Amino acid sequence: MIRRNPVKSRLAAGKKCLGLWLVANSSMSAEIVAGTGVDFVIIDHEHGPGDLIGAAGQMQALRSGSIGGANDDGREPGGPAAILRVPWNDTPYIKRALDTGAEGIMVPYVETAAEAETAVRACKYPPAGNRGCAVSAIRATGFGHDSAEYWNRINDEVCTVLQIETRKGIDNIPEIAQVDGVDILFIGPTDTMATSGFNPTAPTAEALAVVESAEAAVKAAGKPMAAVPYGGRSAAQMFERGYDLVAAGSDLSLIRAGARAAMDAHRERWG
Repeated sequence: MIRRNPVKSRLAAGKKCLGLWLVANSSMSAEIVAGTGVDFVIIDHEHGPGDLIGAAGQMQALRSGSIGGANDDGREPGGPAAILRVPWNDTPYIKRALDTGAEGIMVPYVETAAEAETAVRACKYPPAGNRGCAVSAIRATGFGHDSAEYWNRINDEVCTVLQIETRKGIDNIPEIAQVDGVDILFIGPTDTMATSGFNPTAPTAEALAVVESAEAAVKAAGKPMAAVPYGGRSAAQMFERGYDLVAAGSDLSLIRAGARAAMDAHRERWG
């Protein structure tokens, strides 16, 4: 059975989406995260060590570890939306990620409307795109059990997320946002600062202004806006700035933060 995309459903209802990154390529991490009730996860294949076998295991764990059925707040049953960040704007990789069962694709480093069109077409079956069809065999269709339903619905349900990470990308946001099939624009604050000549580990007011210019452009374009928290802001403060989706940490960063907090408390008390 092909469910409604949880992120698209929440956005259509005017709700905010809070999510986490899955970087460790671990099905156990995915299962734990699914039990928290987050709206989406981003399985990271750009910077993480992940592969598609690992992604399949994480998607299985997301379903098995999810919180029951549909909730009063409108969350779809079956756990968080599984968005997979591909390494690059690579049509074959996008095809394989979707065949594995990803409900959304995040494409890094998009700078032009033409690149946006390439990404969208890779996410859609013909005639809207050029995604190769193997619905009788892929995991996304239950290995063929749901072939017809998947074919009929997935072009509408798949979520296409494009990352804006350069000044060129910022300048072209009005055109990128107009490409049919672009669902969300995800501002990468660290890369946006780095590609603009700033040190993202010690952001200055000038560096932050570059990210803020991207925010203004996305808002003006009327597209849902996403990012990670930056500039010392919390997820709540990011939502207050007008963000619709916030990926507020990862499996690895939360392990690090928890371990560090425990050790800091220990050292403070016992030296």
